[in-house]
Amino acid sequence: MKRETYDRRDALTIAYIGGGSRGWAWKLMSDLAAEGRLSGTVRLYDIERPAAEANAAIGNGLASRPDLVGAWRYEVSPSLDAALDGADFVVASILPGSFDDMASDVHAPEKHGIYQSVGDTTGPGGLFRALRTLPQYAEIAEAVRKSCPEAWVINYTNPMALCVRALYEVFPGIKAFGCCHEVFGTRKLLAAVAREELGAMDAEMADIEVNVLGINHFTWLDRASYRGEDLFPAYRSFIERHPEGFEEKGEGTWKKDWFSSAELVKFDLFKRFGLIAAAGDRHLAEFMPPWYLRDRETAAAWKFTLTPVSWRVENAKALRAKSAALASGQEPFALERSGEEGVAIIKALLGLGSFVSNANLPNRGQVAGLPLGSVVETNALFSRDCARPLMAGRLPPQVEGMVARHAANQETILRAALSGDARAALPAFMNDPLMTAAPAEAERLFGEMLANTSGALRPYYRGI
Repeated sequence: MKRETYDRRDALTIAYIGGGSRGWAWKLMSDLAAEGRLSGTVRLYDIERPAAEANAAIGNGLASRPDLVGAWRYEVSPSLDAALDGADFVVASILPGSFDDMASDVHAPEKHGIYQSVGDTTGPGGLFRALRTLPQYAEIAEAVRKSCPEAWVINYTNPMALCVRALYEVFPGIKAFGCCHEVFGTRKLLAAVAREELGAMDAEMADIEVNVLGINHFTWLDRASYRGEDLFPAYRSFIERHPEGFEEKGEGTWKKDWFSSAELVKFDLFKRFGLIAAAGDRHLAEFMPPWYLRDRETAAAWKFTLTPVSWRVENAKALRAKSAALASGQEPFALERSGEEGVAIIKALLGLGSFVSNANLPNRGQVAGLPLGSVVETNALFSRDCARPLMAGRLPPQVEGMVARHAANQETILRAALSGDARAALPAFMNDPLMTAAPAEAERLFGEMLANTSGALRPYYRGI
């Protein structure tokens, strides 16, 4: 990446792994289209080539739009190596396995009284998703080492921490980090707190400064302020004012939107531990003992939902139809900023200013008390060719113990995945806080889930 090329058309090359994405890819397209200081080529690679071809048609169809600011060409790459060859940036957002595999992740444990609201990061479902994903991330790391070792790799795939951890384990010299928007949601909530409790009616997410520490989807804030004013007293008062929870989009939204909640889990964790949990309730609940996930009725009492895989299947059908309509021009592509910060981070890495955002990076001491090398989430300062995690401090013992348990489980899962021995992940399966089944029953469930997803695992593991 030479400085004199930054303002040239076609100067940058972004390789998109999972380039048929009907979520993150569309967000990236929209954000790139709105950024006038960057231009270049996006290479789309996906094992589902028609999906990548549709995205190329959508992206290239923007060229004639009068509201287009950034100029980008979209190409479909025939292979991972071809996509990565000489790339400046790599974006990874893949869906490992099939919806049948995901159905096993989420619903097989329910027969044993174990419920999950997401099933993509922790719990039994998160573990098996990791077993499917990490061998693919080992291949990505090797391909980056071979084809674009100086590229910055931005990960959006879950389980976030383990994906980034695998990249560094396989290619220690890689320049990779993970981006997650869960902290954004908590900062938006804190902006609402500032408006209601401090009378700061113009408060927005950008005005909220926080200290972030923990692991992805189990992230905590021990400091939060609005224009220099401590928000913890205001947050405590806000919780007292909203004993039934807070839904900015209207009461009962959590019943209509699979991804919404009333923040009651977050509020309860604050009352118990004195820190602000900085992820959505659906994620936070899965990292705890089954206080909030004892059954469907318990989740409903805490005002969040268990997302069924059947909904994801139907949603995927709707997105495929939308993709076809966008690619053919029957439906206009909405050019609007996504609220994600990936493009702002890319600009900073290119030397176009500096930028601070929460990011997932290997622990080099930025979170004291958690294992060195494990991937943790803190704020990071992005500047020219540099992603520097900011020292976040240490969690209080009662919270650190909970987070450390998950960090240890992640290391066990990583070793199992990279050694090709899926059964070596069983200790992490048994040690998960949601695992309430007796040992023999838990082992049977592990074997059942292993068999259910054997088609996706067999290429990478012995004895499957």
